[in-house]
This record gives sequence, structure tokens and C-alpha cells, in this order.
Amino acid sequence: MAIINLRDYYPLYTSDCFMEVSDEVTEMFKEFDRKESAYRLRIYRHKAYYSLDRDDGLEHEAVFVTLSPHELYERKVTMQELYAAIANLPAKQAKRIYAHFIHGMTKQDIARAEGAHEKVVRMAIERGLRHLEKILNKSLLGVPI
Repeated sequence: MAIINLRDYYPLYTSDCFMEVSDEVTEMFKEFDRKESAYRLRIYRHKAYYSLDRDDGLEHEAVFVTLSPHELYERKVTMQELYAAIANLPAKQAKRIYAHFIHGMTKQDIARAEGAHEKVVRMAIERGLRHLEKILNKSLLGVPI
């Protein structure tokens, strides 16, 4: 038998209250303390200070950001300008950039699908991005490069 202080385990006790309990109960409290310490250490190491599965709407606000009408319109115009700039690229560059960035294909997959070498696809995408940057800078900023 062991003597424990209930104030250490239960927050409703404001003063010391000692109680004699069996060794199994004492071991259970020690095991709980070890698991709680390990959990707090994992939270600290992984910087997981916030839980996203609460019911106060925190995760909804963090994940689903509502945009203002102005932001929606600005995003739409920007996407239209991006697609117009891609359309101004040479056909192969436009197709490869669209496949890589819009469809999420890897450069190796694009090369396999076209029957080309991966280095050729990579270089075409790089040249296309430089050309795309020039087109967008000219149209959006009015700054020639």
C-alpha cells in the first residue's frame, strides 16, 4: 500500500489530502503521468500546439478562408492573364508547362508521354517559364525586361 496526495492528481483539491491506495492504483497513476509527459513532449517537438478537431470553428476559419468579392475578381483576372500568357508561348512549351503546373505531372511523365528525353522537357519548361515571366511582367506591370 502507498500513500498519495489527491491534490497532485485532482485539481478540485486545493489543500493536501492524503489517501492510502493499493500498489496497482499507484502504478496506474505513475503510468498516466509518464504517458502525459510523453504526449506533452511530442506536442512540443512537433509544434502541434493547436488542435484542428475542435467544434469552435477554428479549423474551418483556418482551412476555408472566404475571399472578398474584390479578391475573387482579382484572382479571376489574374488567372485569365496567366492563361492568355501561356497561350502566347510556343505550342510545346505551353503544353509542357500546362501539364506540369496545372495537371501536376512530373517532367519524367511528360517526357514518357511525348517520347522525348527528360532533359529536353525540363529545358523547355525552364525556357517557357522565363518567356512567361517576360510576358506577364509586360502585361501586368508594364515593365519590359
